[in-house]
Amino acid sequence: MSLTPTFLDELRARTSLSTLISKTTKLTKAGREYKGCCPFHNEKTPSFYVNDDKGFYHCFGCSAHGDAIRWMTDQRGLPFIDAVKELAQAAGMDMPAPDKRAAERAEKANSLHDVMAAAAEWFRQQLDGIEGGPARALLDKRGISDATRRTFGFGFAPDARGKLRSALKQFGDAMLIEAGLLISVEGKEPYDRFRGRLMIPIRDARGRVIAFGGRIIGDGEPKYLNSPDTPLFDKGRTLYNLDRALPAARKADRVLVVEGYMDAIALAQAGIGEVVAPLGTALTEHQLERLWRIVDVPTLCLDGDNAGQKAAIRAAHRAMPLLAPGRSLQFVTLPEGQDPDDLVRAKGAGAFEALVGEATPLVDRLWSHEVAAEPLTTPEQRAGFRARMAELAKTIGDPVVRSEYQAEFRRRYDEQFGQTRRPFERGRSFEPRQPFTPRRPGQKWTPPPLPVTDDAKAFRAAGIDRVLAKAVLAGLIRHPAEIARHMEVLGSLRMADGALGRLFEAVVDVALEDRELDSARLVTILRNSGFEAVARDLLRADTMPYSFTQPMGDASRAREDLDEAIAILVTQPEVDAALADATSAMQARFTDEAFQRQVALVKEKQALELRLANLVQSNEDARAFDSEDD
Repeated sequence: MSLTPTFLDELRARTSLSTLISKTTKLTKAGREYKGCCPFHNEKTPSFYVNDDKGFYHCFGCSAHGDAIRWMTDQRGLPFIDAVKELAQAAGMDMPAPDKRAAERAEKANSLHDVMAAAAEWFRQQLDGIEGGPARALLDKRGISDATRRTFGFGFAPDARGKLRSALKQFGDAMLIEAGLLISVEGKEPYDRFRGRLMIPIRDARGRVIAFGGRIIGDGEPKYLNSPDTPLFDKGRTLYNLDRALPAARKADRVLVVEGYMDAIALAQAGIGEVVAPLGTALTEHQLERLWRIVDVPTLCLDGDNAGQKAAIRAAHRAMPLLAPGRSLQFVTLPEGQDPDDLVRAKGAGAFEALVGEATPLVDRLWSHEVAAEPLTTPEQRAGFRARMAELAKTIGDPVVRSEYQAEFRRRYDEQFGQTRRPFERGRSFEPRQPFTPRRPGQKWTPPPLPVTDDAKAFRAAGIDRVLAKAVLAGLIRHPAEIARHMEVLGSLRMADGALGRLFEAVVDVALEDRELDSARLVTILRNSGFEAVARDLLRADTMPYSFTQPMGDASRAREDLDEAIAILVTQPEVDAALADATSAMQARFTDEAFQRQVALVKEKQALELRLANLVQSNEDARAFDSEDD
């Protein structure tokens, strides 16, 4: 069917977002908006806002953002088309009539689902038959109960080239080949793909069979054989057991990732249902994004052998560009020579839970891997190590998370190698941030404690540096593709009143509606919306000497500097408020601890000011923490 932008806009307009969200999340009225505790991460202080007028929700804690359709896909876990259908039914709208080609694709998909369902039932019958004896013996040896066997739909493919083809001949060879059940060789008869294997159905998020995994009975290679990619099955986007794991994961607020089907099945049989597995490949970006839609910090439970540890590092590196505030990974390493299946059968679920309870955060796994990669006894080796860690931190797309990783890597380097004050990145203080211990990636974000003094409250209310906010806003208008990456700024700029705040809201609204927007078109829209004067003044190149506010120049440099400016903009109010609070506390009662805290905060504030000053400079200072060697 053709879902036009007009239809989707009308659907959003007819849907009361606050009513939809309040069905599962408690909301209270807050001016023109609604607020509540975010359903996407655990929090005690509400930072989740719903705006019916603009039709979107946003969490200032974890940056969850979207409209009614996004709510249905992310929070409810529905596929896009199912989300649209459910919202349309509630809004009393008829779904658009399918076009001819879409109807043909839908009909083919439905037919392929029928083929896969029939194949799964046939494999199941073979497992119960005479020829299925060896497969049943294998299940018994692995400790798989009859109930688990039925729940996961185990089957058996006889060691013959044409039995499945004959049994499902009503579908025709072409459809069986397209479903991945037959292999076609030019000039020869098609033959069964799966032969002499224990069959494990692979289902989509709705529980429909879309592929199979086959384990060899006895000796032979490959040990496991998956269906090829088909119109129903994309190996890089599919997670085994997702349909059963989703409800358990939402209840347990966690999801565990293991290496294979049998690990997931064994854990489910032991009472741990929130488990998924990739399908014979390293985790892909698509699979990581799907996991993050379930929980903020998925737990990867990988074997303790060399292959398992390599898979852990591949997953860690692949996740780095995708990290966001509160969104990370953690790792469980099993004893060498054991997988989750072995462990729960030998020692029970409690032993596995104990390992999960000691999961290692992503930053720890990255650090320990690089430290162990080679000797670090000479200055040259340590310089190489610093360079690797700097490059690794640079791969993080989110500027705030990137800044936290750079600071954390610097702190760990100082602790481990006893270095004194050195520049970490352009203009930043090299001393540890005493009052602001970096959060471990994946740790839930919580707002800083409310200020207890009038001075601190005044700083918090004043919020952002308006001059810097104007520069950042000009930079976002110059580079609108960066807006979606920097939604965390919304929390700070919402505090700005007057024309600046209104202009920022207009910029964000326009950019969110059109992700392909360029600067010229954005400026035109702003002018037509009554912002001509303020936008013109904001974009005068001679008023703000930053690379990201200029119409010409190095685009890569401009984006990097804009990242840095945004990080400073977000951090400044917190540092100012904490400094005001510390100053008042020391004035009320002088102690050495209070004095040291005030001194540390003053240095933190000076470091921020120096970072901002360096953005004005034209020299190409190195930004990584090994820049002092240049």
